[in-house]
Amino acid sequence: MASRTTIPSSSAAAKSPAATASATASTATAKPPSRATKSRAGADQGEWTEELDELGHAFRRVFRSLNRLRGRDTHLGGSEISHAQFELLIELYERGELPAGELAAAARLSPGTVTEMLEHLAEQGHVERVRSDADRRVVVSRLTAQGASQIELKRAAWQERWTRALEGMGSRDLRAATRVLERLGAAFEDASPSGECPSAPKQE
Repeated sequence: MASRTTIPSSSAAAKSPAATASATASTATAKPPSRATKSRAGADQGEWTEELDELGHAFRRVFRSLNRLRGRDTHLGGSEISHAQFELLIELYERGELPAGELAAAARLSPGTVTEMLEHLAEQGHVERVRSDADRRVVVSRLTAQGASQIELKRAAWQERWTRALEGMGSRDLRAATRVLERLGAAFEDASPSGECPSAPKQE
């Protein structure tokens, strides 16, 4: 009868002294990352840094555009609503009647500035200032029907512009943009307001 040769299993071979020695030698003589590998890693890092700079420039342009939008408020007519006033009306529209102190905290404005703005909005018929039903010592502001109508008109106009600007962007891109903006918002949450954005790269 022909003899049968037994082939050792891979696990047995791995446990043999010869295999162990071979594995140790292979580990000892393993080559460090090649120059090409390091080059690719450096290229990836360089590309990421370049894209980060581009994002910084784009963020700075948006920041400046918002500042210009606020700057136009000084040239509005008597019956027009400024950007800051619109933000107050939005808070009242979404949260209901509020005292001036809470509105000031939400809008990041001084209580005196907010009180002055509310008086102007009341003169225009957009808000009314009344005693709180819960505490008669507290004066709250609430939207009038006219103020609510102004909010709805402005929001519809901005929604149309918003949709048109982002038309063609995929859901994945929008989700990525949302995550980026959330991180930037958290980063600048406690930053002191100023005319310049301290962390955005300067444009040449």
